[in-house]
Amino acid sequence: MKYNFDEVIDRRGTHSVKWEAGELLKDFGLTDRFDEDTISLFVADMDFPVPEPVLAALHARVDRKMFGYSTYDTSPDYIQAIQGWFRRRHDWNIDAEAIVYSPGTVEAINVLIRTFSQPGDGIIIQRPVYAPFTSAIEGNNRQVVNNALINNDGYYTIDFADLEAKAQDPNTTMFILCSPHNPVGRVWTPEELIKMAEICLANDVVLVADEIHGDLIRRGQTHYPLCTLVDDDRLIACTAINKTFNMAGLHCSNIVINNKEMREAFKKELGWKTPTPFAITALIAAYNEGEAWLEQVNDYIDGNIAFLEQFLKERMPQVKFRIPEGTYIGWLDFSGYGLTDAEIHDRIYNKANVVLEDGTMFGPEGAGYQRICLPSPRSLIAAAMERIAAQFP
Repeated sequence: MKYNFDEVIDRRGTHSVKWEAGELLKDFGLTDRFDEDTISLFVADMDFPVPEPVLAALHARVDRKMFGYSTYDTSPDYIQAIQGWFRRRHDWNIDAEAIVYSPGTVEAINVLIRTFSQPGDGIIIQRPVYAPFTSAIEGNNRQVVNNALINNDGYYTIDFADLEAKAQDPNTTMFILCSPHNPVGRVWTPEELIKMAEICLANDVVLVADEIHGDLIRRGQTHYPLCTLVDDDRLIACTAINKTFNMAGLHCSNIVINNKEMREAFKKELGWKTPTPFAITALIAAYNEGEAWLEQVNDYIDGNIAFLEQFLKERMPQVKFRIPEGTYIGWLDFSGYGLTDAEIHDRIYNKANVVLEDGTMFGPEGAGYQRICLPSPRSLIAAAMERIAAQFP
Protein backbone atom coordinates (compact mmCIF):
# COMPACT_ATOMS: atom_id res chain seq x y z
CA MET A 1 0.00 0.00 0.00
CA LYS A 2 0.98 3.62 -0.45
CA TYR A 3 1.47 5.53 2.81
CA ASN A 4 0.74 9.24 3.21
CA PHE A 5 3.52 10.71 5.30
CA ASP A 6 2.38 14.24 4.50
CA GLU A 7 -0.54 13.74 6.90
CA VAL A 8 -0.08 15.74 10.10
CA ILE A 9 -1.31 13.62 12.99
CA ASP A 10 -1.99 15.43 16.26
CA ARG A 11 0.00 13.55 18.88
CA ARG A 12 -1.13 15.67 21.79
CA GLY A 13 -3.26 13.71 24.20
CA THR A 14 -1.14 10.57 23.73
CA HIS A 15 1.39 11.28 26.53
CA SER A 16 3.99 12.11 23.88
CA VAL A 17 7.41 13.20 25.15
CA LYS A 18 8.00 14.98 21.87
CA TRP A 19 4.81 17.04 21.86
CA GLU A 20 3.54 17.20 25.44
CA ALA A 21 6.39 16.94 27.93
CA GLY A 22 7.20 20.65 28.01
CA GLU A 23 7.70 20.84 31.76
CA LEU A 24 10.00 17.83 31.64
CA LEU A 25 12.03 19.43 28.86
CA LYS A 26 12.32 22.62 30.88
CA ASP A 27 13.55 20.62 33.88
CA PHE A 28 16.17 19.02 31.63
CA GLY A 29 17.25 22.47 30.47
CA LEU A 30 16.40 21.66 26.87
CA THR A 31 14.14 24.66 26.39
CA ASP A 32 12.67 27.62 28.27
CA ARG A 33 9.49 27.76 26.22
CA PHE A 34 7.02 25.02 25.34
CA ASP A 35 3.36 25.65 24.55
CA GLU A 36 0.61 24.70 22.12
CA ASP A 37 2.34 26.64 19.34
CA THR A 38 5.71 24.93 19.76
CA ILE A 39 7.07 22.92 16.84
CA SER A 40 9.01 20.04 18.32
CA LEU A 41 11.76 18.44 16.24
CA PHE A 42 14.15 17.44 18.98
CA VAL A 43 13.56 13.80 19.86
CA ALA A 44 14.49 10.91 17.60
CA ASP A 45 11.08 9.44 16.95
CA MET A 46 8.86 9.78 13.90
CA ASP A 47 5.66 11.72 13.34
CA PHE A 48 4.55 8.97 10.96
CA PRO A 49 2.03 6.18 11.60
CA VAL A 50 3.52 2.73 12.04
CA PRO A 51 3.12 0.08 9.30
CA GLU A 52 -0.44 -1.12 8.71
CA PRO A 53 0.51 -4.78 9.33
CA VAL A 54 1.71 -3.76 12.78
CA LEU A 55 -1.55 -1.98 13.54
CA ALA A 56 -3.55 -4.98 12.32
CA ALA A 57 -1.51 -7.36 14.45
CA LEU A 58 -1.87 -5.17 17.53
CA HIS A 59 -5.63 -4.84 17.04
CA ALA A 60 -5.87 -8.62 16.80
CA ARG A 61 -3.80 -8.96 19.96
CA VAL A 62 -6.01 -6.48 21.83
CA ASP A 63 -9.03 -8.52 20.79
CA ARG A 64 -7.63 -11.41 22.82
CA LYS A 65 -8.58 -9.24 25.86
CA MET A 66 -5.78 -10.32 28.20
CA PHE A 67 -2.37 -8.74 28.68
CA GLY A 68 -0.61 -10.88 31.26
CA TYR A 69 3.07 -11.69 31.65
CA SER A 70 4.58 -12.60 28.30
CA THR A 71 7.71 -14.24 26.99
CA TYR A 72 9.02 -14.95 23.51
CA ASP A 73 10.46 -18.31 24.61
CA THR A 74 7.19 -20.17 24.04
CA SER A 75 7.46 -19.89 20.25
CA PRO A 76 10.27 -19.38 17.73
CA ASP A 77 8.42 -16.65 15.80
CA TYR A 78 9.96 -13.71 17.70
CA ILE A 79 13.56 -14.84 17.22
CA GLN A 80 12.89 -15.99 13.66
CA ALA A 81 11.50 -12.57 12.76
CA ILE A 82 14.69 -10.91 14.00
CA GLN A 83 16.88 -13.40 12.17
CA GLY A 84 14.90 -13.05 8.95
CA TRP A 85 15.06 -9.26 8.95
CA PHE A 86 18.80 -9.02 9.44
CA ARG A 87 19.48 -11.81 6.97
CA ARG A 88 17.38 -10.15 4.26
CA ARG A 89 18.31 -6.54 4.93
CA HIS A 90 21.92 -6.80 6.07
CA ASP A 91 23.21 -10.25 5.06
CA TRP A 92 23.70 -11.00 8.76
CA ASN A 93 23.07 -14.53 9.98
CA ILE A 94 22.43 -14.26 13.72
CA ASP A 95 22.45 -17.35 15.90
CA ALA A 96 19.21 -17.67 17.84
CA GLU A 97 20.91 -18.15 21.18
CA ALA A 98 22.94 -14.95 20.72
CA ILE A 99 19.84 -12.71 20.95
CA VAL A 100 19.01 -11.23 24.36
CA TYR A 101 15.96 -9.02 24.89
CA SER A 102 16.36 -5.70 26.71
CA PRO A 103 13.68 -3.07 27.40
CA GLY A 104 15.88 -0.48 25.71
CA THR A 105 19.26 0.15 24.15
CA VAL A 106 20.29 2.73 26.74
CA GLU A 107 19.37 0.32 29.54
CA ALA A 108 21.38 -2.38 27.79
CA ILE A 109 24.40 -0.10 27.49
CA ASN A 110 24.22 0.66 31.21
CA VAL A 111 24.08 -3.07 31.95
CA LEU A 112 26.96 -3.78 29.56
CA ILE A 113 29.05 -1.13 31.32
CA ARG A 114 28.42 -2.71 34.72
CA THR A 115 29.06 -6.20 33.34
CA PHE A 116 32.29 -5.66 31.45
CA SER A 117 34.04 -2.83 33.28
CA GLN A 118 34.83 -1.76 36.82
CA PRO A 119 34.26 1.57 38.61
CA GLY A 120 36.96 4.00 37.55
CA ASP A 121 37.62 2.28 34.22
CA GLY A 122 37.86 4.33 31.05
CA ILE A 123 35.26 3.88 28.31
CA ILE A 124 35.85 5.27 24.82
CA ILE A 125 33.22 7.27 22.96
CA GLN A 126 33.53 9.48 19.87
CA ARG A 127 32.16 12.95 20.50
CA PRO A 128 30.08 14.70 19.40
CA VAL A 129 27.90 11.71 20.19
CA TYR A 130 24.53 10.64 21.58
CA ALA A 131 24.39 12.17 25.07
CA PRO A 132 23.18 9.07 26.99
CA PHE A 133 26.53 7.42 26.25
CA THR A 134 28.16 10.00 28.50
CA SER A 135 25.51 9.79 31.20
CA ALA A 136 25.70 5.98 31.21
CA ILE A 137 29.45 6.08 31.68
CA GLU A 138 29.47 8.76 34.34
CA GLY A 139 26.35 7.44 36.07
CA ASN A 140 28.11 4.11 36.59
CA ASN A 141 31.24 5.79 38.00
CA ARG A 142 33.37 5.15 34.95
CA GLN A 143 35.50 7.68 33.08
CA VAL A 144 34.77 9.10 29.63
CA VAL A 145 37.67 8.61 27.25
CA ASN A 146 36.98 10.83 24.26
CA ASN A 147 38.28 9.75 20.88
CA ALA A 148 36.94 12.94 19.31
CA LEU A 149 35.91 12.71 15.67
CA ILE A 150 37.80 14.88 13.20
CA ASN A 151 35.54 17.51 11.66
CA ASN A 152 36.50 18.08 8.03
CA ASP A 153 34.10 20.89 7.08
CA GLY A 154 31.14 18.88 8.31
CA TYR A 155 32.41 15.45 7.24
CA TYR A 156 33.63 13.52 10.24
CA THR A 157 36.39 10.93 10.29
CA ILE A 158 38.08 8.84 12.97
CA ASP A 159 41.39 9.72 14.61
CA PHE A 160 42.79 6.21 14.55
CA ALA A 161 46.14 7.11 16.10
CA ASP A 162 44.33 8.61 19.08
CA LEU A 163 41.95 5.64 19.26
CA GLU A 164 44.81 3.17 19.34
CA ALA A 165 46.70 5.13 21.99
CA LYS A 166 43.64 5.27 24.22
CA ALA A 167 42.76 1.62 23.67
CA GLN A 168 46.30 0.66 24.75
CA ASP A 169 45.77 2.30 28.15
CA PRO A 170 45.23 -0.63 30.55
CA ASN A 171 42.57 1.40 32.36
CA THR A 172 40.46 1.50 29.16
CA THR A 173 38.14 -1.51 29.03
CA MET A 174 35.27 -0.64 26.68
CA PHE A 175 34.39 1.28 23.52
CA ILE A 176 30.81 2.30 22.76
CA LEU A 177 30.54 2.83 19.00
CA CYS A 178 27.62 4.66 17.39
CA SER A 179 27.06 3.09 13.96
CA PRO A 180 25.53 4.84 12.06
CA HIS A 181 26.65 7.85 14.03
CA ASN A 182 24.22 10.07 15.89
CA PRO A 183 24.34 13.06 15.39
CA VAL A 184 26.91 13.50 12.60
CA GLY A 185 25.27 11.01 10.24
CA ARG A 186 28.30 8.99 9.21
CA VAL A 187 27.80 5.45 7.94
CA TRP A 188 31.15 3.91 8.69
CA THR A 189 32.90 2.09 5.86
CA PRO A 190 33.94 -1.56 6.17
CA GLU A 191 37.56 -0.42 6.37
CA GLU A 192 36.80 1.95 9.26
CA LEU A 193 34.76 -0.63 11.13
CA ILE A 194 37.33 -3.39 10.72
CA LYS A 195 40.14 -1.11 11.89
CA MET A 196 38.20 -0.04 14.99
CA ALA A 197 37.42 -3.66 15.81
CA GLU A 198 41.01 -4.78 15.32
CA ILE A 199 42.29 -2.06 17.65
CA CYS A 200 39.81 -3.03 20.35
CA LEU A 201 40.33 -6.77 20.05
CA ALA A 202 44.11 -6.41 20.12
CA ASN A 203 43.87 -4.50 23.38
CA ASP A 204 41.10 -6.51 25.09
CA VAL A 205 38.71 -3.59 24.88
CA VAL A 206 35.06 -4.70 24.76
CA LEU A 207 33.49 -3.18 21.64
CA VAL A 208 29.76 -2.44 21.84
CA ALA A 209 28.18 -1.25 18.57
CA ASP A 210 24.93 0.70 18.89
CA GLU A 211 23.41 -0.02 15.48
CA ILE A 212 19.80 1.05 16.05
CA HIS A 213 19.85 3.56 13.17
CA GLY A 214 21.13 0.91 10.76
CA ASP A 215 17.92 0.67 8.71
CA LEU A 216 17.71 4.44 8.10
CA ILE A 217 20.24 4.92 5.33
CA ARG A 218 20.41 7.22 2.30
CA ARG A 219 20.05 5.69 -1.13
CA GLY A 220 23.45 4.59 -2.38
CA GLN A 221 24.83 4.02 1.11
CA THR A 222 25.21 0.67 2.88
CA HIS A 223 25.19 0.02 6.61
CA TYR A 224 27.46 -2.86 7.59
CA PRO A 225 26.70 -4.56 10.90
CA LEU A 226 30.03 -4.92 12.61
CA CYS A 227 29.55 -8.64 13.24
CA THR A 228 29.29 -9.29 9.49
CA LEU A 229 32.78 -7.90 8.92
CA VAL A 230 34.80 -9.26 11.83
CA ASP A 231 34.49 -12.88 12.92
CA ASP A 232 35.09 -12.60 16.64
CA ASP A 233 32.52 -13.56 19.24
CA ARG A 234 33.66 -10.84 21.65
CA LEU A 235 31.90 -8.15 19.59
CA ILE A 236 28.50 -6.97 20.86
CA ALA A 237 25.74 -5.33 18.81
CA CYS A 238 22.63 -3.45 19.93
CA THR A 239 19.55 -3.61 17.70
CA ALA A 240 16.00 -2.35 18.14
CA ILE A 241 12.67 -1.81 16.41
CA ASN A 242 12.27 1.65 17.93
CA LYS A 243 14.05 3.86 15.38
CA THR A 244 13.28 1.73 12.32
CA PHE A 245 9.54 1.45 12.88
CA ASN A 246 8.72 4.37 15.22
CA MET A 247 8.00 2.13 18.18
CA ALA A 248 10.24 3.46 20.96
CA GLY A 249 7.32 3.45 23.37
CA LEU A 250 7.10 -0.34 23.16
CA HIS A 251 10.53 -0.72 24.80
CA CYS A 252 11.95 -3.49 22.66
CA SER A 253 15.66 -3.87 21.97
CA ASN A 254 17.63 -6.98 21.19
CA ILE A 255 21.29 -7.32 22.04
CA VAL A 256 23.46 -9.74 20.06
CA ILE A 257 26.18 -11.39 22.16
CA ASN A 258 27.75 -14.40 20.49
CA ASN A 259 30.19 -15.30 23.25
CA LYS A 260 28.32 -17.57 25.66
CA GLU A 261 30.28 -16.59 28.76
CA MET A 262 29.81 -12.89 28.03
CA ARG A 263 26.13 -13.41 27.21
CA GLU A 264 25.44 -15.20 30.49
CA ALA A 265 27.26 -12.49 32.44
CA PHE A 266 25.15 -9.82 30.73
CA LYS A 267 21.92 -11.70 31.40
CA LYS A 268 22.83 -12.10 35.07
CA GLU A 269 23.40 -8.35 35.45
CA LEU A 270 20.32 -7.50 33.39
CA GLY A 271 18.01 -9.67 35.45
CA TRP A 272 14.87 -11.36 34.21
CA LYS A 273 13.33 -9.15 31.56
CA THR A 274 10.65 -10.04 29.04
CA PRO A 275 8.92 -7.93 26.39
CA THR A 276 5.31 -6.86 26.73
CA PRO A 277 2.74 -8.75 24.65
CA PHE A 278 2.46 -5.68 22.44
CA ALA A 279 6.21 -5.52 21.85
CA ILE A 280 6.32 -9.18 20.84
CA THR A 281 3.37 -8.77 18.48
CA ALA A 282 4.69 -5.53 16.96
CA LEU A 283 8.21 -6.85 16.39
CA ILE A 284 7.02 -9.97 14.61
CA ALA A 285 4.69 -7.99 12.34
CA ALA A 286 7.22 -5.24 11.64
CA TYR A 287 10.15 -7.49 10.81
CA ASN A 288 8.01 -9.88 8.76
CA GLU A 289 5.80 -7.38 6.93
CA GLY A 290 7.27 -3.89 7.36
CA GLU A 291 9.79 -3.64 4.54
CA ALA A 292 7.55 -1.83 2.05
CA TRP A 293 6.70 0.75 4.70
CA LEU A 294 10.39 1.27 5.52
CA GLU A 295 11.30 1.79 1.87
CA GLN A 296 8.68 4.53 1.63
CA VAL A 297 9.82 6.10 4.91
CA ASN A 298 13.42 6.26 3.73
CA ASP A 299 12.33 7.84 0.45
CA TYR A 300 10.27 10.43 2.31
CA ILE A 301 13.11 11.24 4.71
CA ASP A 302 15.44 11.62 1.73
CA GLY A 303 12.95 14.16 0.40
CA ASN A 304 12.93 16.03 3.71
CA ILE A 305 16.70 16.15 3.71
CA ALA A 306 16.73 17.47 0.14
CA PHE A 307 14.16 20.10 1.13
CA LEU A 308 16.26 21.18 4.11
CA GLU A 309 19.41 21.39 2.01
CA GLN A 310 17.71 23.60 -0.58
CA PHE A 311 16.04 25.77 2.06
CA LEU A 312 19.34 26.47 3.77
CA LYS A 313 21.08 27.29 0.50
CA GLU A 314 18.39 29.79 -0.45
CA ARG A 315 17.38 31.27 2.88
CA MET A 316 20.16 30.61 5.40
CA PRO A 317 23.41 30.19 3.49
CA GLN A 318 25.46 30.86 6.62
CA VAL A 319 24.29 27.52 8.02
CA LYS A 320 26.49 24.64 6.92
CA PHE A 321 24.77 21.31 6.36
CA ARG A 322 26.07 18.07 4.91
CA ILE A 323 23.59 15.40 3.88
CA PRO A 324 23.86 12.58 6.44
CA GLU A 325 24.83 9.19 5.07
CA GLY A 326 22.54 7.57 7.62
CA THR A 327 20.02 8.33 10.40
CA TYR A 328 17.21 10.85 9.97
CA ILE A 329 19.14 13.59 11.74
CA GLY A 330 20.36 16.93 10.44
CA TRP A 331 23.51 18.36 12.06
CA LEU A 332 23.37 22.08 11.43
CA ASP A 333 26.39 24.36 11.84
CA PHE A 334 25.24 27.86 12.87
CA SER A 335 28.75 29.11 13.68
CA GLY A 336 28.79 31.25 10.55
CA TYR A 337 26.53 33.77 12.29
CA GLY A 338 29.20 34.60 14.85
CA LEU A 339 26.76 34.14 17.73
CA THR A 340 27.22 32.38 21.04
CA ASP A 341 25.46 29.10 21.69
CA ALA A 342 23.17 30.91 24.11
CA GLU A 343 22.24 33.47 21.46
CA ILE A 344 21.54 30.76 18.86
CA HIS A 345 19.44 28.90 21.40
CA ASP A 346 17.42 31.99 22.32
CA ARG A 347 16.57 32.77 18.70
CA ILE A 348 15.45 29.22 17.86
CA TYR A 349 13.82 28.01 21.07
CA ASN A 350 12.39 31.18 22.59
CA LYS A 351 11.79 33.53 19.69
CA ALA A 352 10.99 31.03 16.90
CA ASN A 353 9.35 28.62 19.38
CA VAL A 354 10.98 25.59 17.76
CA VAL A 355 12.62 22.89 19.87
CA LEU A 356 15.75 21.28 18.41
CA GLU A 357 18.75 20.09 20.43
CA ASP A 358 21.79 22.21 21.23
CA GLY A 359 24.95 20.71 19.79
CA THR A 360 26.73 20.97 23.13
CA MET A 361 24.42 18.27 24.47
CA PHE A 362 26.56 15.88 22.41
CA GLY A 363 29.81 17.18 23.85
CA PRO A 364 31.80 20.42 23.65
CA GLU A 365 32.68 19.52 20.05
CA GLY A 366 29.06 20.34 19.21
CA ALA A 367 29.43 24.04 19.99
CA GLY A 368 27.74 26.13 17.30
CA TYR A 369 25.61 23.20 16.09
CA GLN A 370 21.94 22.29 16.37
CA ARG A 371 20.47 18.82 15.87
CA ILE A 372 17.18 18.58 13.99
CA CYS A 373 15.21 15.35 13.62
CA LEU A 374 13.59 15.05 10.21
CA PRO A 375 11.05 12.18 10.21
CA SER A 376 8.02 14.49 10.20
CA PRO A 377 5.56 15.70 7.58
CA ARG A 378 7.37 18.12 5.27
CA SER A 379 4.93 20.87 6.13
CA LEU A 380 6.12 20.75 9.76
CA ILE A 381 9.76 20.90 8.69
CA ALA A 382 8.96 23.83 6.40
CA ALA A 383 7.02 25.71 9.08
CA ALA A 384 9.82 25.24 11.60
CA MET A 385 12.48 26.41 9.16
CA GLU A 386 10.44 29.47 8.19
CA ARG A 387 10.25 30.45 11.85
CA ILE A 388 13.96 29.88 12.37
CA ALA A 389 14.95 31.76 9.22
CA ALA A 390 12.95 34.76 10.38
CA GLN A 391 15.21 34.99 13.43
CA PHE A 392 18.42 34.91 11.38
CA PRO A 393 17.99 37.71 8.83
